[in-house]
Amino acid sequence: MSTPLEQQTDEREALQSIYEGDTNFKEIDSVTFQYKYGEEDNYRSFLVELKWGENYPDEAPTINMNTFYNRNLLPAVKEEITSALSTEATQWLGCGMTYTLFEALKDNLEQLTAGQPESAPAVVAVDDGVGALKISDPNADADARKKEPKKEQLTKAQKRRQWERTDHKGDRERGWDWVDLVKHLSQTGGKNEDAPTAAEIAASNAPALHPLNN
Repeated sequence: MSTPLEQQTDEREALQSIYEGDTNFKEIDSVTFQYKYGEEDNYRSFLVELKWGENYPDEAPTINMNTFYNRNLLPAVKEEITSALSTEATQWLGCGMTYTLFEALKDNLEQLTAGQPESAPAVVAVDDGVGALKISDPNADADARKKEPKKEQLTKAQKRRQWERTDHKGDRERGWDWVDLVKHLSQTGGKNEDAPTAAEIAASNAPALHPLNN
């Protein structure tokens, strides 16, 4: 009776002969084999990897569905395929079964991938900045503009008088508001006899004159 190692050698040579020229079949190493189902651009396409243990074929091979190629395959579909292979493998213990397992899936592809969408689900991008958008109310903006205090528009003559009251450096000359003060006192009515007159105010604020020395 052949040993598991001898059976593996015979089966490996048989697989190489059967799948020669088949690009879907790939021998990773002496005990690891892959088979791809469907076209790469098909969302239902998947790849099955079988790895022999030391006691294969007296024990079932390890089934790997977590290769990068299967990144889009739904977990439920992976489980469905793994379960189908495991059930089939139990019927062939003691015999070379890699070819049988690969071919068994071909007859049930539509059923096994029924839960897999035919195309990638659409991803709706949400812009975080949408919440920050502000819808302008024309009426509210108009009301706000109406409430804004209007700046006093001075005529050229008024601007000239303001300039003449300054020392041309932005500082007002001493006594610039005397006229306004006199006007205010004349409008208040009751005069205080002790209050200084405008002439007295002007005289007190005027600079003292000193005679020139001969």
